[in-house]
Amino acid sequence: MKKAKNIFVGIATPLLLLLLSQSGFASVSNKSNEPREIQISVTRSELSPKTISVTKGERVRLLITSNELARSFSIDSLEINKEVGANETESINLSADREGRFQIRCVAQSGVESDELSGELIVAAAAEISAMKVTFDPNNRDIVIVESAGERLRIDTSSKTVERVSMNAVSPTITPANQQIPSAINATSQQTPPATTREQASSKSSEPYDYHIVNIPTPKAVRRHSLNLNFTHRFQEPITSLETEKADEHIARISKDLLGLDSSSVSSFGVTYGITDRLYANVYRSPICQPGLCKTIELGLGYHLLDEAGKSPIALSAYASVEGDYNFTERYTYNFQAMIGRSITKFVNVFFSPAVHVNSNGSDRFKEFLSSQPLISELRLGRHSGSFGFGINGRIRPTTSLLFEYTPRVGFKMGQIIPDFDASAGQLVGFKNDSEAEIGFGIEKRIGRHVFSLTFSNTQATTTARYNSSNQAFPPSRFSIGFNLFRRLL
Repeated sequence: MKKAKNIFVGIATPLLLLLLSQSGFASVSNKSNEPREIQISVTRSELSPKTISVTKGERVRLLITSNELARSFSIDSLEINKEVGANETESINLSADREGRFQIRCVAQSGVESDELSGELIVAAAAEISAMKVTFDPNNRDIVIVESAGERLRIDTSSKTVERVSMNAVSPTITPANQQIPSAINATSQQTPPATTREQASSKSSEPYDYHIVNIPTPKAVRRHSLNLNFTHRFQEPITSLETEKADEHIARISKDLLGLDSSSVSSFGVTYGITDRLYANVYRSPICQPGLCKTIELGLGYHLLDEAGKSPIALSAYASVEGDYNFTERYTYNFQAMIGRSITKFVNVFFSPAVHVNSNGSDRFKEFLSSQPLISELRLGRHSGSFGFGINGRIRPTTSLLFEYTPRVGFKMGQIIPDFDASAGQLVGFKNDSEAEIGFGIEKRIGRHVFSLTFSNTQATTTARYNSSNQAFPPSRFSIGFNLFRRLL
C-alpha cells in the first residue's frame, strides 16, 4: 500500500508542475462553445507563456497584456497583427484550422528591436495533443520525462525545475508511468541522464544598435544582472595619405604596413554590469600614455530614464563618471553625459550625446612637459570642456549597420601642442594648440550576444573625457583603422 502511494505521489507531483509551468498547453477537455481564453503577459524581457499549444479546430481567444511598452503582436503565417498599448490588454480571436508550428513576434512599436520577443504557437491534432507520455529516470527517482505535443520536458521534482530537452537527444532507460519499476537494478548498467539544451533567448534576439556607435555612447538599456564586456582597438598609422605624401609613396607605405595594422596600437577594455533594469555600473581602462594623459581608469554609473515608446518620442539615459590617470591615482576628470536616441525610420536611428568634462585639463597638465619654455605660459588651453556628439546608425540588413559620428567641442581641446616658428625671423615665437574634433565611421555586425564593428576614426582616445578630440590632431581627411568588440556574458 505504501509503495502504491509513493508511485501515485511520484506521478501527481510532476504532472502538477507541468500544468503550472506550461500554462499555454491546450485543454482538450474544453467542451464549451465559448472560445478558450489564454492569458499572455509581455514584459520588457519576457513573453509568458513562450509556447502556446492548441488543438486543431479549437476556438481560442488570446488576451495580450503589454507591460511598460506599446508593442505589435503578430503571427505572420496566420496573418495576425495586433497593436497593444503600454499597460493595456487586447484580445485576438483565433480559429486553429491549420496544423503546424507558427512563430510569434512581439516588437516594441518604437522600432527598437532590442525589445523584440519571440514565441511559438503549436497547432496539433486532438489525438496528438492529448497523448501525454510520462516516464521515469531509473537513475534518479526525482527526474520525470514528459512528452506532449512534440515537446519533451525534464522535470526535477527535488529542485522544482523544468527544462526543455531536445527530441533528438538520446534518452536513458526509462520506465513508463503505467509500469512498475523493477525492485532490483544493476547499478553498473545505469545510464547517464539525457543531455539538455537550455533556451537562451538573449543570444537569438536581434538588436538594432550597440552601446556605442564608434566612440559615442547610445541610450541602449543595460539588462538587469547582465555582465557585458567592451573591447576597443585603435591603430596609430593613418591609412589615408599624409599632407606631403605622393600617391605612389602612399600606396607603398600602406602596402608595407598592411593598412596601418603593423603600426603601434591602443587596446582598451571595459566591463559594464546591470544592477537593475535601469541602473548600471561601468569600469573602463585605456593604456594610452602621452603628455597630459596616461593609463586612465574610468569608473561610472549610468541610469536609463526613458524608452522610445508610448508617449516618449526618445530613448534617454544619463551617465556620470570619474577618470583618473596612472591607474586612478592622480589627475581626476569628472564627466556628466546624456545619451539621447530617436528612430527616424524602422532602419535608421540618430543619436545626440552632450557632455560636460570638469577638470579635463586641471593645472594645465597638457603642457607640463614644456614648463621650462618661457613662451609656453602665453598659451591658454582652458581647464574644462564640453562636447556634443552626433551619430547615426543605419541598418542595411537585420543585423548589419553603417555607422557615422561627429563630436565638436568647446573649452579645452586636447590635440597636440606644437611650436610656432617664424621662418623669416628664424626664431620661436610661441606655441599653439593643434586640435581636431573627433570623427568616425564604420560597419557593425551583430550576432546574438556578440557585436563586431570595423571602425575608421581620427583618434585613439576612447574614454569619455578624451574621445571627443583627436589626440594625434588628425583632420577628418586622415583616419586610422580600428575595431570594437562587444560580448554579453550573462
